[in-house]
Amino acid sequence: MMYFVLGVLAPIILNLMHLVFGVYVVTARGNVMSLGFTGMGFLTKTVALLWLTWLGVSIVELNYKIYVPLLTFFWFFTHLVEAFVIQHYMGKNVPKQLEDMQI
Repeated sequence: MMYFVLGVLAPIILNLMHLVFGVYVVTARGNVMSLGFTGMGFLTKTVALLWLTWLGVSIVELNYKIYVPLLTFFWFFTHLVEAFVIQHYMGKNVPKQLEDMQI
C-alpha cells in the first residue's frame, strides 16, 4: 500500500498541483513569467523527489529496488504530461502580431 501511496500517488499529486499553478501563471501572467516559474519549479520538484526518496527508503523502509523505479517512472511521466499541457497554453497565449510574423 505504501508503494502505491508514495511511489504513484505522491508524484502524481505534486505534479498535478504544479500543473495547476503553471497553467494559472501562463494564462494570467504570460509566457515569460511562466518560463521563470518553470525554472523555479525544476528546483522544487528536485527537492520533492529527493525528499520522497528519503522518506520511502529511510523512514518507511521500502525496498529501494522497487520503490525508486516506481517513483521516478511516475514522476517522469507526469512531468512530460505537464510539459505538453503548459506548452499548449503557452502557444495559445502568443499575441496575434507575433503569430503573423512567424513562417
